[in-house]
Amino acid sequence: MNKAVRNVLAVISGPSGVGKGTVIKKMFSMRPDLVESVSCTTRQPRAGEQDGKDYFFVTRQRFEEMISRGELLEYSAHFENYYGTPRAFVENTLKTGDIILEIDVDGALNVKKAYPSAVLIMILPPSMEELERRLKERGTESDEKIALRISRAAYELAQKDKYDYCVVNESVDGAAEQILEIIGKEKEVLQ
Repeated sequence: MNKAVRNVLAVISGPSGVGKGTVIKKMFSMRPDLVESVSCTTRQPRAGEQDGKDYFFVTRQRFEEMISRGELLEYSAHFENYYGTPRAFVENTLKTGDIILEIDVDGALNVKKAYPSAVLIMILPPSMEELERRLKERGTESDEKIALRISRAAYELAQKDKYDYCVVNESVDGAAEQILEIIGKEKEVLQ
């Protein structure tokens, strides 16, 4: 049997405080050819944000047109604004390389329905106690918000069996290397 190489859409999820952003940043330093998916949003740009780099900023009307035309792999509403993953951006990027999409569990499962070849990877904490410690260590949220995040984490972690892979983030370097190995393995498809 021959092995063909394909480009990979890797969808990465995990509870708040698990270190997704840090792990992904490390992955990009190890493999600068990776592309991070850019989402669409109806919210206004914040200072320093650039259209097409941080988000694709669109009107509510345009976003709703994108929904009706099936132009989004997934979308959701948060605080009266829409956020979504543009299908064309992902498909065009996959023509030339691998793409990373960092998104919540619900969005990831919707991407898998819309794009079955997507590879779902959940980053797990070593333990719930460690996750809580990391959230507290940030020093950015009240005890009430931390409790909400822990509750949400329990829901997200209960979905891990729906993922193709789970990676425990005991060390940033180790988790990044593991995910890059998964992407490398998924690139090779038996023919």
